Amino acid sequence: MTSPVWHPFTQHGLDEPIPQVVRGEGAVLHCADGTTLIDAVSSWWVTTHGHCHPRIVAAIAEQAARLDQLIFAGYTHEPAETVARGLIALAPEGLSRVFFSDSGSTAVEVALKMALGFWHRRGDPRHRILVLEYGYHGDTIGAMSVGARGVFNRRYEPLLFDVGTIPFPAEANAQATLDALDAACRDTTAPPAAFIVEPLLLGAGGMLTYPAPILAEMAAICQRHGVLMIADEILTGWGRTGTLFACEQAGVAPDIMCVAKGITGGALPLAATLASEPIFEAHLSRDRADMFYHSSSYTANPIACAAAVANLAIWREEDVLGRIDALSTIMAGELARLAGHPALESPRQIGCVAAIDLRTASGGYLSDVAPALRAFFLDRGLLLRPLGNVLYVMPPYCTSTAQIGDIFAAIGDAANRFGAKHSA
Repeated sequence: MTSPVWHPFTQHGLDEPIPQVVRGEGAVLHCADGTTLIDAVSSWWVTTHGHCHPRIVAAIAEQAARLDQLIFAGYTHEPAETVARGLIALAPEGLSRVFFSDSGSTAVEVALKMALGFWHRRGDPRHRILVLEYGYHGDTIGAMSVGARGVFNRRYEPLLFDVGTIPFPAEANAQATLDALDAACRDTTAPPAAFIVEPLLLGAGGMLTYPAPILAEMAAICQRHGVLMIADEILTGWGRTGTLFACEQAGVAPDIMCVAKGITGGALPLAATLASEPIFEAHLSRDRADMFYHSSSYTANPIACAAAVANLAIWREEDVLGRIDALSTIMAGELARLAGHPALESPRQIGCVAAIDLRTASGGYLSDVAPALRAFFLDRGLLLRPLGNVLYVMPPYCTSTAQIGDIFAAIGDAANRFGAKHSA
């Protein structure tokens, strides 16, 4: 019987196999046919401590028996209050307010609305958003608008608003990036409201990295010209880049910060947009017409918040950063062994994210080699989902040395098989 399910980012016309997963434990997924998969991409970058972490599972079960859902407009509950206080305690200095939502894309939409609302309430309505080249911030309309224009959103172009694009700070043109941002921030004909950026690591854009001093200088330019800075830490947060939040490495305190994915350890959907006090106060009024208009039915769902409370406790009470450092070192050694492969190029790593490009005749997200690579890795017992010809590894922090070895060995074998076949 054909499944009625329409899967995301899946071309069903290719008839690729879709395994049914029945159980997860640590870094391993168990399939209905008895096979297992090492989850080398943290199930779309969300699973941090491992699947079905006992502390998080217990918190979910306990909360589900107490309070499952509550309207969050005008009501509150203890798990949400605890998560909000915990986030503020961990976040960069100056972020003092937490607005909950339920996905990374929505957290970005909230951030954009906060930024535009801030300027409107100040009597200086600004509408222009500055973005970084190759950025990706989600698949809702606002999030697509501030992301790179291309295969992800080309057919929806009529719905997207215009933005100012700042070139990516590749090593050879980092100064050009800073000069372009400075010029855009000084533009008096269309003064920008905000600059949104993925700090240190651009995910869907190809796992591209740039150094912390560049992020620090971009933040300084925004502050100098009074442009709000939005840090999209949806991917980069929760230890992925080696610190709890990527902004820490640059000493950056953004005006608005978006978090999601690992906020619950990857167990349940939850997101939050953190804002500075001036942004909150700009929306503060005795007039109900001036309130911040955004919500969803499941805002701050108690069960999801309980999972986040458990995740925060794990970060406070366990040496998560120590695990990340150890895992990062193991991955660095494996990546170094692949670096000289003639079919591979541009090895790069930040924290527990490693990437390397397969030399192919067609690059980019729609590279012809991508479906063949996915099938190859599936046969090897790996959940690896290349971004076109970009092979990347982003495992849960509990992944063993042996499992990391298996992952990188398979990448080497894939390069042997597909590099020659598809190279120019």
